[in-house]
Amino acid sequence: MLSAWRLLGVDFTSAPRRAKPITVARAHLASSGTQVQLDALETLGTFEAFEALLAGPGPWIGGFDFPFGLPRSAVADLGWPADWRSLVLACAAMPRPAFRACLDEHRQARAVGDRYAHRAVDRPAASHSPLKLVNPPVALMFLEGAARLARAGITVAGHAPGDPGRIAVEAYPGYLVRAITRQSYKSDTRAKQTPERHSARARILDALCRGDHPLGIRLSGDDRLLERALADGSGDTLDAIVCAVQAGWALQQPAYGVPADVDPIEGWIVGVPAVPTGDAR
Repeated sequence: MLSAWRLLGVDFTSAPRRAKPITVARAHLASSGTQVQLDALETLGTFEAFEALLAGPGPWIGGFDFPFGLPRSAVADLGWPADWRSLVLACAAMPRPAFRACLDEHRQARAVGDRYAHRAVDRPAASHSPLKLVNPPVALMFLEGAARLARAGITVAGHAPGDPGRIAVEAYPGYLVRAITRQSYKSDTRAKQTPERHSARARILDALCRGDHPLGIRLSGDDRLLERALADGSGDTLDAIVCAVQAGWALQQPAYGVPADVDPIEGWIVGVPAVPTGDAR
């Protein structure tokens, strides 16, 4: 029964700490899969706590807000392993400075105006290249997140089989949120956590609760939990909740919402429609 599955929404960071922890939304499906019931919010200040989350018993499916894969063209250019598990473990074995240096060299070798290679899903999702080291440093999120998924023995949708009762899907809150509003709704800088961004978060939460978004699933939860998402100007709490909604949708899709012909080195963001081969880049 789908109702027996727990949903996790994880807003990730490549350097968890007290001031900027990993944020987790816990939820479950209700009303025959048409509603995501938010159960709890928590923060994880260390990678050890994140690894403990992954080791938790199933059944659960988690939406994780970081890239699981890299552009195949970049992997080939860099001479890195062409198997996903080998790739992410090889990257994790590098010191951060060495990993950065490889990506810097690859970027500088590309044409001006096309410095970053992208995965097939990045264009339709309008997501950053997972090779990006700054603003935001999604490459470091890949570095710290993907190998931990591989080592946890879970099923990583689109990439590798594992425990069928513990499923990870790549989520991207920005893709779903942009279907609701184009207004900025978050900032890590306290001075930029404006009333206008607060209003945008209220608009997003209202649309989620009404199911007025492309995935169509309604969000429900205790007012105190929803108020925390509204009050969090960083947007981390709201992003974790959106990831849980994306996970709830993925649980009800064939192959957890990942297209059948997905490149296992690159992966896919759940909720993004499949595009014809060659059209995404």
